[in-house]
Amino acid sequence: MKQMDIRMITDPDQKQTIARTVLEALTDWFGVTESREEYIRLSRDWPFFAAMVQEKPAGFLCLKKTGPKTIELAVMGVLKEYQRQGTGRALFQAAREYAVKAGYEFMQVKTVQSGWYEEYDATNRFYQSLGFQELEVFPTYWDEANPCQIYIMSLKKETSAIDLIMSRHSYRGKYKPDKVPREDLKTILEAGLAAPSGCNMQTTSLIAVDDESLLKEILSVIDPPVAQTAPALICVLTEHIPAYRDKCFAVQDYAAAIENILLAALSLGYASCWYEGHITDDDRICDRIAEILNVRKDYEVVCILPIGKAETEPVPPKKKTFAERAWFNGFQTDSQ
Repeated sequence: MKQMDIRMITDPDQKQTIARTVLEALTDWFGVTESREEYIRLSRDWPFFAAMVQEKPAGFLCLKKTGPKTIELAVMGVLKEYQRQGTGRALFQAAREYAVKAGYEFMQVKTVQSGWYEEYDATNRFYQSLGFQELEVFPTYWDEANPCQIYIMSLKKETSAIDLIMSRHSYRGKYKPDKVPREDLKTILEAGLAAPSGCNMQTTSLIAVDDESLLKEILSVIDPPVAQTAPALICVLTEHIPAYRDKCFAVQDYAAAIENILLAALSLGYASCWYEGHITDDDRICDRIAEILNVRKDYEVVCILPIGKAETEPVPPKKKTFAERAWFNGFQTDSQ
């Protein structure tokens, strides 16, 4: 994709020009002329963010103040050729940063409730992947054929990486039946693949499984059973690729990838657990999983990670104290 520039537009006429260019190309979402013209008219007075490629608009986003501490993502559009390339996320991040600096504490957005139209189902999944939470549905806010789903998001301090690390715990309980959106699975996979690897050999590969029949087949070969209610599963694969001479760091590579996956899943509101020994023991359940997934013989399945919403809170394990496991400037024991 060509270099994209996210910028805040202040000129009212330029705002309207960009809004018209984008919205008139997105009739699947903005097909009602009166509503589309209303968005274009109002855009000149709203905080306006544009994604520009070679000075031509690829998409835009407008915000509207709805309360002393609340701002609304009023309208957003991305041309189809730039969708699923991070354009929407980049626009949202710029708008979010603006809202936080302006002192707003909450952001809301309205869309058509899931289950009515395929285009709006994708929109719902996108907002959920950004971190918006379902607040309420108003069946007749627009009209009976377009029930209004309102999402809300807190703009207060985001959870830091340290907070995520300290709050992550393995989850072995039941999962809610909610499906995991593909956008979220892709984000989690990308986090895993972003992990460091010895000499950059990139020995770790990943397979996400969200097909119900395939998931059921995989879970049926795991004995004793685990993660039977998980709506998705990530299988971790490794290749034996020497980094130099006969040294291979595949174990270190996939361990780093797994930790990234666990933290990414938690950041998106999902629970998981690292199952390795259970499937790589003498009964070699991992080989049966590999066969089901048509994994090439030079790859090995080494771990499965269920992904889903937890029905109950994970139970933190008892940990040794800091002083028992960490020291400064040399090894220490209680007797020293």
